[in-house]
Amino acid sequence: MKAFQDRRAQFFTLMENNSMAVFPAGSEKTRSNDTEYPFCQNSDFYYLTGFNEPDACLLLIKKMDKQSAVLFNREKDKTAEIWHGYRLGQSGAVSDLGFDEAYPIDLLAEHLQNLLNGLSALYFPVFQDPGLDKMLSKAVNTLRADRRKGKAPATYIDSLAMLHEMRLIKSAAEIALLFEAAEISAAGHIRAMQKCHSGMWEFQLQAELEHEFAVQGAPEVAYNSIVATGKNACILHYTENKRQLRDGELVLIDAGAEYQGYAGDITRTFPVNGVFSAEQAALYQLVLDAQISAISQVKPGVALAEINNNVIKQLVDGLLALGLLQGDSETLIKDEAYKAFYMHGIGHYLGLDVHDVGDYGTLAEPRLLEAGMVVTIEPGLYVSASADVDDKWKNIGIRIEDDILVTALGAEVLTAGVPKSINEIEALMADAQQHA
Repeated sequence: MKAFQDRRAQFFTLMENNSMAVFPAGSEKTRSNDTEYPFCQNSDFYYLTGFNEPDACLLLIKKMDKQSAVLFNREKDKTAEIWHGYRLGQSGAVSDLGFDEAYPIDLLAEHLQNLLNGLSALYFPVFQDPGLDKMLSKAVNTLRADRRKGKAPATYIDSLAMLHEMRLIKSAAEIALLFEAAEISAAGHIRAMQKCHSGMWEFQLQAELEHEFAVQGAPEVAYNSIVATGKNACILHYTENKRQLRDGELVLIDAGAEYQGYAGDITRTFPVNGVFSAEQAALYQLVLDAQISAISQVKPGVALAEINNNVIKQLVDGLLALGLLQGDSETLIKDEAYKAFYMHGIGHYLGLDVHDVGDYGTLAEPRLLEAGMVVTIEPGLYVSASADVDDKWKNIGIRIEDDILVTALGAEVLTAGVPKSINEIEALMADAQQHA
């Protein structure tokens, strides 16, 4: 509870006096008739509240003499709780989560006009929640329509940039949760390598992976698992997971566990039969060398964009040496010829969201890394069936991804628990096959 109270206190310091900030929770989404998709809380709301129920709203009210954290949430309802599950209610929100006040969510609309009356500024996530936008617009315009009844705020500020800057630098408690998510994710990837064999289906390998997540204490995935074998590994966000694994092909798994809201994100590529072919090994080693080099460059004061440029140079030189590209390295980079094989960036922020929030800067002025950030480093090479190369290289897709904590001195690999060298992978899979 204290961590969330501290975050609210920190946001209060960013607010003007005589202002209010509004943060909506997520809502359940109907799948069909009276069934819903698994609920996923709004990460910004969760970051400030630790509250994981739908249909709620946090109000931070800052006046000269008082700061109040007010929650509007669902009422206790015996029948609803019998059918759908426990609700914290208003008294629980105050006692268990440390809010100053709590009211039924159904009363939010009628309270907003009075709460906004006389304030100087309103902070809210602009254009992110149509229902909230409509509710706030109605309350503000009612105040504007009759100034004898009150005064609407004069300043409207998008709260997202402020909050996302807070979320970008992780606390020690958050780093501990991310490390746990990383270790559980690593265990899942190890199990997938151990259970993999020709003839099984991608979705069966996915089940082995996610089974391990759950056994280790993470029943939720951080994102839809990618289990892509053969040609499917050349589809960056392939999630159908319906193809049968074949001897002689590679399988690429991009998957992570979610632990107490925080995401793991690992990609490993390995041979279905446990042994890399010569072509697979050559491309794999090129990607691995680029990834290891990239991780060594992670430190405060360096931009991900700069690391990516160095990786591009390394990959292009390697592709030239293998004969998949022809020409001059500098010209190929200038002409972006490498995008036929490497078409994404080097990584992204990681936190409550797998592609976490935070400013990356611009191409001209990229954001520099700082201690406390957590990023992924994930170079790849994808040689599709349509590539203008010798057939022996086609339908090989490789990506290697780890989660990296930026420290004051450099980088710490949170996902080091899962093998990634050719020898380590082949040894692990051979041992599993021997004891199967």
